[in-house]
Amino acid sequence: MVKILVTGAAGFVGFHLSQRLLERGEQVVGIDNLNDYYEVSLKEARLAQLKDLKGFSFQKLDLADRAGMAALFAQQQFDQVAHMAAQAGVRYSLENPYAYLDSNLIGFLNILEGCRHSEIKHLVYASSSSVYGTNKKIPFAVEDNVDYPVSLYAATKKSNELMAHSYSHLYQIPTTGLRFFTVYGPWGRPDMAIFLFTKAILAGKPINVFNYGKMQRDFTYIDDIVEGIIQTLQRIPQAETDANSGTTAPYKIYNIGNNQPIELGRLIEVLEDCLGQKAEKNMLPMQPGDVPITYANVDALIRDVGFSPSTPIEVGVKKFVDWYRNYYKA
Repeated sequence: MVKILVTGAAGFVGFHLSQRLLERGEQVVGIDNLNDYYEVSLKEARLAQLKDLKGFSFQKLDLADRAGMAALFAQQQFDQVAHMAAQAGVRYSLENPYAYLDSNLIGFLNILEGCRHSEIKHLVYASSSSVYGTNKKIPFAVEDNVDYPVSLYAATKKSNELMAHSYSHLYQIPTTGLRFFTVYGPWGRPDMAIFLFTKAILAGKPINVFNYGKMQRDFTYIDDIVEGIIQTLQRIPQAETDANSGTTAPYKIYNIGNNQPIELGRLIEVLEDCLGQKAEKNMLPMQPGDVPITYANVDALIRDVGFSPSTPIEVGVKKFVDWYRNYYKA
């Protein structure tokens, strides 16, 4: 039995990952600070799904709590770490920048220090497609330049990748960063477009459609993301010379996306079909910090890990809608 720390266990990805690891018979210690970035009741409901499962334990803990994080690592002796916690959201970073530094930089440093002192066998952490900024080359490949983030959130995720490399290089800690592309599905975040659109359509309220519906996103279903994380956890990077970067650290970065961008207008059509209702649309220009398209090249993930996401948007959206109607009695 492998003992795994899952940070952000009450969050969207961390919850689903914990559930899947426990089903596999692993031992999971989950942490989360249960902040109020979105409704805490949803986070508590996710945790309630986990608490009775064999092999799960939970601690309410903030990543930025240096002493608390050090004590956690010293007491638990983890084999692996799946770091899914972060202050999320591009637009929120425009209003609350310090929340991102505390959680995504100081918090990540505490994770790296814990891994260093506990001789963790593998750290897998959530990066983001937002690191690509206004990259014009599509699909986005891990070899592309990511030096021009257009939001503080993106900058912190890029920083995580740099920090991870330094620790992999200095201390030979195997680290793998996964650049997630617009994750969605049951128990999803209320600040995400699919959630916001569903809530508004069912309430008969208009939805805000940015970039006049021409925005494209590589929507990736949660089960695909979780399977990718689990398979990546099992593939520990080795200290060997990377042909592209020249690094010899046990360090990898992968895209994990559906490899099939969908226009926002098409997503709304699928939602309307699943809900049986038409949306009233407010057509608006692009928002600050947003990018017109995300599109993942997943060749490296397929080559090294043997996995690529595959859930069509029509299947994933229906599963989300079914969950939403059941959870909110809508």
